Amino acid sequence: MSEARQAIFAAIRRSLHVTGAEAPRRQIVTERLERAPKGIVPARGQLDAEGRTALFKAQAERVSATVARVPAATDVPGEVARYLRDNNLPASVRMGADPRLAAMPWAQTALEIGQGRSYGKDLSSVSHAAAGVAETGTLVMTSGPDNPTTLNFLADNHIVVVEAQDILGDYESVWRKLRGSFGKGLMPRTVNLITGPSRSADIAHTLLLGAHGPRNLHIVIVG
Repeated sequence: MSEARQAIFAAIRRSLHVTGAEAPRRQIVTERLERAPKGIVPARGQLDAEGRTALFKAQAERVSATVARVPAATDVPGEVARYLRDNNLPASVRMGADPRLAAMPWAQTALEIGQGRSYGKDLSSVSHAAAGVAETGTLVMTSGPDNPTTLNFLADNHIVVVEAQDILGDYESVWRKLRGSFGKGLMPRTVNLITGPSRSADIAHTLLLGAHGPRNLHIVIVG
């Protein structure tokens, strides 16, 4: 804390005749932080699990993403291979060290798997989302070696796996989930919210896909 900031707080405490160390006051602050009042949450995402998944799929497709649903994680490599094959793309992808992806039977496909962050030369990448937001069809991506942020932006084709059970109704629920998963003070350095492929209409109001990231976003819902 800067000296000027300390001086301001010291002046405020003197005017209130407090030191800032009083146990009752500190307890009030703690309770306020732990029981912060909730804001207004849109009703659109307040559905049961199947309803949330259906809404997520519809919203993602509305913004030009493609969506496939597979019964189990073991079916993901086959779906990724199918997507690349049907779109005449090379059978090669790059992914991070996510243990959920590593446990999938990639060897049962003819895919060439690159590991680690992207340096901009990969045509297709695979990531695992931390969560999905049903009300907007948004993917929640947390940074780290498991899912490097470069995979979200540098490949032309981004394939993202998300568990159906991790598709929540609204952003407020997602932030509660992230805080619960990582713990206080251990949140990821970056959280990217991805809604559809990259796009821009800055030039002549003409929509251009891939302006700042992937041209194509394919979502694989598991379960």
